[in-house]
Amino acid sequence: MSASDQTETHELTAEELAAIEEKYDEGSATRAVGPATGVVLRAVALTFAIYHYITAGFGLPADHWHMGWHLTGLFILTYALFPIIGSKSLFAMKASALRIGNIPVYDIVFMGLGVASALYVGFAWRGVPMLGIEEQTFRMGNPNTYDVFFGVVIILLVLDIARRTLGWVLPLIICVFISYALLGQYFPGLLKHPGVNFKTFVSSMYFPQEGIFGVTLWVVSTIVFHFVLFGVIAQRTGLGQLFIDNATILAGRYTGGPAKVSVVSSAFFGTISGSSVANTVSTGALTIPNMKRLGYPGHFAGGVEAASSAGGQITPPIMGAAAFIMAEFLELPYTTIVIAAIFPALLHYVGVFTVVHLMARKLDLKGLTKEQLPKLKAVWSEGWANIVPLVGLLVVLFSGYTPFMSAFCGISLAVVTGMSRLKEPPTLVYSAAFIAFVLWKFTGGGFDLTMTIILCAGSAIATLNPQDRIKVPEMAAAMELGVKYALAVGAASAAVGIVVGVINTTGIGFRIGFMVTQGAGNLATDMFGMLSLGGLIEWFTVQDLQLFISLIFIAIACILMGAGIPTTALYIMLVSVAQPALAQLGVPPIASHMFVLYYGVVSEITPPVCTSAYAAAAIANSNPFRTGLSAFSLGLGKVVAPMAFVYALVLLFVSSTGFDLWEFSYTATSCIAGVIALSTAVVGYWFAPMGALSRVLMAIAGLVFVAPSLSADLVALLIASPVIVMQMMARRGPSQSAA
Repeated sequence: MSASDQTETHELTAEELAAIEEKYDEGSATRAVGPATGVVLRAVALTFAIYHYITAGFGLPADHWHMGWHLTGLFILTYALFPIIGSKSLFAMKASALRIGNIPVYDIVFMGLGVASALYVGFAWRGVPMLGIEEQTFRMGNPNTYDVFFGVVIILLVLDIARRTLGWVLPLIICVFISYALLGQYFPGLLKHPGVNFKTFVSSMYFPQEGIFGVTLWVVSTIVFHFVLFGVIAQRTGLGQLFIDNATILAGRYTGGPAKVSVVSSAFFGTISGSSVANTVSTGALTIPNMKRLGYPGHFAGGVEAASSAGGQITPPIMGAAAFIMAEFLELPYTTIVIAAIFPALLHYVGVFTVVHLMARKLDLKGLTKEQLPKLKAVWSEGWANIVPLVGLLVVLFSGYTPFMSAFCGISLAVVTGMSRLKEPPTLVYSAAFIAFVLWKFTGGGFDLTMTIILCAGSAIATLNPQDRIKVPEMAAAMELGVKYALAVGAASAAVGIVVGVINTTGIGFRIGFMVTQGAGNLATDMFGMLSLGGLIEWFTVQDLQLFISLIFIAIACILMGAGIPTTALYIMLVSVAQPALAQLGVPPIASHMFVLYYGVVSEITPPVCTSAYAAAAIANSNPFRTGLSAFSLGLGKVVAPMAFVYALVLLFVSSTGFDLWEFSYTATSCIAGVIALSTAVVGYWFAPMGALSRVLMAIAGLVFVAPSLSADLVALLIASPVIVMQMMARRGPSQSAA
């Protein structure tokens, strides 16, 4: 290997990886602060984490207080750590009389106003007679001067913290929604409405149930933050490394080994991390250099990691924040969402794995040698205990307990796994405290006997962990990191609550949904006339075409709007349009919600704005745009999966007529065949190189395979048959000549 190649494939240091994550992950780059201020902010972050941890296990305060405390932490930490604009000079330390601990005075003023507006709702909930403030019930729709002042303040500041952590795109879109609510009488056609009174609008956006203090902030403050914290702590205790080692053992020896390790390890890692960029940096630090050493082009190596890691938000059991919000919107248990996501996630990874395998065969790349593989016995004898927290979390979650109780138990077991050791008796206080909590819940009827035994046994077994114990400062640092990761999603959830409020107040979702279905219906009627001339009328109805065109419209909107918007915010905005539109066409709610979620995730690997691919490109030292194109082509499984489960609900394990194993098996096989056919078209190789015409035929066949019907599969086989025959002949050719 040349010197230049060695330079390109060197393993990055922890500092270099952190810099990459800061550059491409929302809200990772923060302002330098003075030592004393740093201590205060660490105390705030730890208090924030411990408050959420305790309330998850011991009970939540009233919603208006709980969400108020969550917003308080967001305002303090965001205004302390994120400058008003992203200029490098504002991130650096500066000595100035107008700065306190390097935080400008104006940010401290914003911080104070944010805290006051967040806590005012709880303070004035029962009324404050001495200030002339009535009980909140009497002020709904008729806010007083205090309500209007603090309501306007919190709307402006929530948009500001979203802008500081996520950029301009999301706040600008929310401003369009606000304008629509206030100036509805000036909009044309179906979009026109009388307009919302300013005071009424502020009241709706401020008071709980909808708006900023609505379902999105409640889900993030009550559920999502806990799972983010669990993922960070579990990774710190060694679960992430255990996943990577086992993925290497499983897939490393085969053709294109390191790339397959990337796919498998990202799938494993996705079970504890809903962040695509964090997944990319964590697993890509090892897999991308290994892929390049093996011979994969840099852009392809980065694309493999980005496409695999983007699956983290759709990989059960711990999906991204949007999945928890989906459960609340649909009023379904989170476990139902998890079960529904199993096959679509599998389809995504089948697509990535197939492209990786075919590319390795095309480039004649070998796997890792036996000496390069970790030893199974050594990996598990050292790291077996790290699986205990994940098992505990899943057992509690799938036993019907609340998601935040399962997260509490998972975090507790992760702390025990990391910090308690039987050979160091003083450290057993962590295990004893959790066992005491479990017994207390048992005596109060909170846990049944089986769950009590499982959790107590898990806590005791975790103390036998042979790895080095994590000290208190290291665990505190992990909790701080978890809080830092939660700032951007918290700001987005509060800001996008305004969108939910506007949608509920104006009915814009139904208006746009009607416009989508009407436009699709008109186009479908025209296409139906054209197809009837070609004799294809018996294959389609106008309704079939209308549904298909509506899906295409919504998918394009998801991908285009996903440029620079977090998946969670994108999902909330677009499902309000997709749900009414698709419901009119007979699509069940869970399918339309999953459809929007999946295309929202696709936007993360779709150029020109694809943050996961950019992070992978930085590690691979490759062109970001080419890396994004590679990631998109590798993620074709995620592109076609939503179309498949809209037409075949059985793939989500839900159906109005019940689950049918034969129907599922047949439909799943057809979809997998479609993804494999698309993969051969992407790579241009199956058993032998494929020409342009063969690739086009396989691409068309792949799309037709995804349609869940026997007639579609027969057509797909007919289209693909010339390519299959030629590939079989090419495969036999060398062996015959050798003979």
